[in-house]
Amino acid sequence: MIVHNLELETSVLDHFIAEIRDIEIQKDAMRFRRNIERIGEVLSYEMSKTLTYSDRSVTTPLGEKSVPAISDNMVLCSILRAGLPLHQGILNYFDDIDNAFVSAYRHHTTPEVFEIKVEYLAAPSLDDKILVLADPMLATGSSLVAVFETLKGLGNVKQVHLISVIASQEGIENVARSFPEDTHLWVATVDPRLNEQGYIVPGLGDAGDLSFGSKL
Repeated sequence: MIVHNLELETSVLDHFIAEIRDIEIQKDAMRFRRNIERIGEVLSYEMSKTLTYSDRSVTTPLGEKSVPAISDNMVLCSILRAGLPLHQGILNYFDDIDNAFVSAYRHHTTPEVFEIKVEYLAAPSLDDKILVLADPMLATGSSLVAVFETLKGLGNVKQVHLISVIASQEGIENVARSFPEDTHLWVATVDPRLNEQGYIVPGLGDAGDLSFGSKL
């Protein structure tokens, strides 16, 4: 797997990351969602540099100009519900991308032991398309692996791009073992470890709850 860790180069992205981690700023759910969306835009811009382009002619009021345009067929799949703000940020940059949604959650048998359950999927065919999988928190990586296994039944993808806001090193290693070697991971920052419950430390907490409120 090819990992693109954007924190290795200082940019405005660091400002957005600082705000989503800050426990005081996190109290403003709208601001939290908007920052996740903006992070999705930055990651999308960087990912766009690896896509395939073909020239097309554009007519202006004063003449014609040949310009490069994305020629890849793409599908963006986000994991509900935490992935929705990140999904919107990516969608802001790729107007023609198809959309897919999947639910994946941790089913705990004990506080430390859980399995990932996938219960809902709405997606187009993935055959010969670039799959963009979006999940803001790449903790253990189990959700992404389970979702990818589910999506395999929808066609043979051309390539996979993973987009996450915060990842753990352990999660990256787990995902790398389960995805094709040419998979790209675009991540804003990487944290060193997971706690006993499988949450990223220092991380930021529960991205779904911070975006949309606590759940039962």
